[in-house]
Amino acid sequence: MDKAAVTEKKISSKFIYFFGSFGGILFGYDIGVMTGALPFLQIDWGLQNQAGIVGWITSSVMLGAIFGGAIAGQLSDKLGRRKMILISAIIFALGSLLSGISPNNQGEYYLIAVRVFLGLAVGAASALVPAYMSEMAPAKARGSLSGLNQTMIVSGMLLSYIIDFLLKDLPENWAWRLMLGLAAVPAIILFFGVYKLPESPRFLVKSGREDDARKVLSYIRQNENEINTELDQIKKTANEEKSVSKATSWATVFSGKYRYLAIAGIGVAAFQQFQGANAIFYYIPLIVEKATGKAASSALMWPIIQGAILVIGSLVYIAIAEKFNRRTLLIMGGTVMGLSFLLPTVINMLMPNASPMMIVIFLSIYVAAYSFTWAPLTWVLVGEVFPLAIRGRASGAASSANWIGSFAVGLLFPIMTAHMPQDAVFAIFGVICLLGVWFILKAVPETKGRSLEEIEEQGTRNK
Repeated sequence: MDKAAVTEKKISSKFIYFFGSFGGILFGYDIGVMTGALPFLQIDWGLQNQAGIVGWITSSVMLGAIFGGAIAGQLSDKLGRRKMILISAIIFALGSLLSGISPNNQGEYYLIAVRVFLGLAVGAASALVPAYMSEMAPAKARGSLSGLNQTMIVSGMLLSYIIDFLLKDLPENWAWRLMLGLAAVPAIILFFGVYKLPESPRFLVKSGREDDARKVLSYIRQNENEINTELDQIKKTANEEKSVSKATSWATVFSGKYRYLAIAGIGVAAFQQFQGANAIFYYIPLIVEKATGKAASSALMWPIIQGAILVIGSLVYIAIAEKFNRRTLLIMGGTVMGLSFLLPTVINMLMPNASPMMIVIFLSIYVAAYSFTWAPLTWVLVGEVFPLAIRGRASGAASSANWIGSFAVGLLFPIMTAHMPQDAVFAIFGVICLLGVWFILKAVPETKGRSLEEIEEQGTRNK
């Protein structure tokens, strides 16, 4: 029996929600750390004119994450969300330390391989944390509590930017190694925090452990009536899913009953990355260098500015999460993001002598809009929209789609900017942002304030 699930009521709900979302720190740190490490790595290994290698080193984590998300999603349905998060923390710590000791002789290939391994844990966390948080949070607070995941991600990014800035005066070969290796610290913290967490009540019910599920709900629900109501809903849904003959197959995910909701969740996850946000987060020092001609290693304050905007935006989201519909925020944010990418191209056409820093200002506007709309809401929707029968696989597929977009952006952006103007590259992302708005209007249901079971019923009506 899972010791954490049957411990007497000694775990506070705040502790559960904090460490339940702490996995976001891990991949937030790794998303951000290469931003500062890359300029020093390029100098140390002489990679300034090798856009392909730079793209592979940066994006290799996302390549591993593509598979990590899918594998973790399937295994979490068998082993539980909590155990898979623990395994992810161990892999993350090992991968971070191995990155920091990369050899100088053909080290780029070693570092790419290690970062693919590290990406397995990053992808797993991105799939498991939203699923765990949505299954723990009550419907009325699910948006803001799931938004903690985004706050953790951007806090991890900001932490990495600050660490990069503090280490920038070290010799190049020490600076980037310490930046990458220190990612093991939050992984160790996550392991010991999650070790004390209970398993998801929905997973416990699905595994036939109703008494354990009731005990977990007693930690996080206010009264016995609320516990009984939710437990009855979970049991009803779990019993219905047992009658689905292929409940664990990929065919079920895209069957008529679930297709509408599967496309909505996976589509939003894919659009979030193909819209180009990570081009800014991975390469902002190089973007500033290309715009101004100043060395990227001297532009490490810009990532901190972007990180601060992201953290503030995530807190704004938590404050407004239950006051606006999910779709409203996504449509508004996507429109502003698209225009922020497209306007620099228009201005440069009309005013060829405009300041090259204009594009950086518009990128900051993009980050501000992204920070309290698409950034947190993608993972809120992924946690809310999938029915129990397909949640593990579908969450994994959404995570993988998200990381495919992140991988493509991380790999191709330096190559694209080496062959075409930066504003033209961002204009392409602007069009994708507007396509994302169209997708929300056409294919995504409203999930705010609805129980997971009510959302599933809506999917059945729209099949």
